[in-house]
Amino acid sequence: MPGRTLPTIPQADVASHNTAKCCYVTVGTKVYDITPFLEDHPGGGDLIIDYGGKDVKDIMDDTASHFHSESAWEILDDYLVGFVATESVMKAVTDTTHPADIVPLPPSEAGAAELRKDGPNQPLYENTGMSCEEDLSRETDASSDYRTHKFLDLNKPLLMQVWRGGFTKEFYLEQVHRPRHYKGGDSAPLFGNFLEPLSKTPWWVVPTVWLPPVAYGTWLSGQGLSTVGLTSYWITGLCIWTLVEYVLHRFLFHLDQYLPDNRAALTLHFLLHGIHHYLPMDRLRLVMPPTLFLALATPFWHLAHAVFFYDWNAATAVFCGGIFGYICYDLTHYFLHHKTLPAYWRELKKYHLAHHFADYENGFGVTSRFWDWVFKTELPMTPPKIIKTT
Repeated sequence: MPGRTLPTIPQADVASHNTAKCCYVTVGTKVYDITPFLEDHPGGGDLIIDYGGKDVKDIMDDTASHFHSESAWEILDDYLVGFVATESVMKAVTDTTHPADIVPLPPSEAGAAELRKDGPNQPLYENTGMSCEEDLSRETDASSDYRTHKFLDLNKPLLMQVWRGGFTKEFYLEQVHRPRHYKGGDSAPLFGNFLEPLSKTPWWVVPTVWLPPVAYGTWLSGQGLSTVGLTSYWITGLCIWTLVEYVLHRFLFHLDQYLPDNRAALTLHFLLHGIHHYLPMDRLRLVMPPTLFLALATPFWHLAHAVFFYDWNAATAVFCGGIFGYICYDLTHYFLHHKTLPAYWRELKKYHLAHHFADYENGFGVTSRFWDWVFKTELPMTPPKIIKTT
């Protein structure tokens, strides 16, 4: 078979080819040297280099990030240079009495059976059952998932299943923090009736709804403050928001262990934040619906005016700065899940997605890691809670 004349390349060797001078990518076991294509890539060579030495199937299949036509896959085939030998492949080669059935790749039928016998060797994190951020976008087989876990059927409205499920708190928290991905990346049904549209909020709704009030409130408060005073109070509100963001995420959205063990508390938890951890890549449930944020923002309006009681304009400027911080937070949250970003935000993306696939009990900062550092909840980028390999 012609494909078997290509070399088998160790995984570590493939991973080391991640620069503009020599860039490899993989799709499954196939290795492609796409160095000559870097300058011709419509999205720019830097975007490809970000995935140098890695598997690109998920990003090429992600139409929201960048649509790849059939011709793109055909072009990729022109750069095939070999097949990657993962650790599990090398282990199988070492253990078998017929290594020629496995390498050079692809393996023969007998070699494939040897590989299936041992299975892939990949760590799973205790809290989530996942191993890497790519797992968040792997489509869940709804029927198989429901048969296996007896939790929620993704093909039916979710909210009433939580309400009627009779789940213990322990079982609910275990399952809701093991992410699923709905077919085709669409939104799973939540209400299953006329309320369904109210549960979905495109990211652009946030700046559309809240920027005009922020601008008006800033202008209004500026009528009674100097430019320096307005700027100082407004930035104070923005800084306060970063702490509010952390407190809300840690002590409201992740009030997990302190929840009452009853269906009302579990259903409310699911609506507030549980659904986001259950379906973290649902692009229409990543930002707060305006009605929910209005309910959360109202107490902060009164708090700002209670703290800065001596000057209505100052309190309003602080509040407007805080609401602008919220807008930045929600947009950042969406883009971390679904967009290719500059260097600083790429690091934030890795950090936040690790909160989803590795350890939801730490890493509560979204727009920055500062308060995680202050309160000792910073996520190590190599989380320790690994329970098994599969």
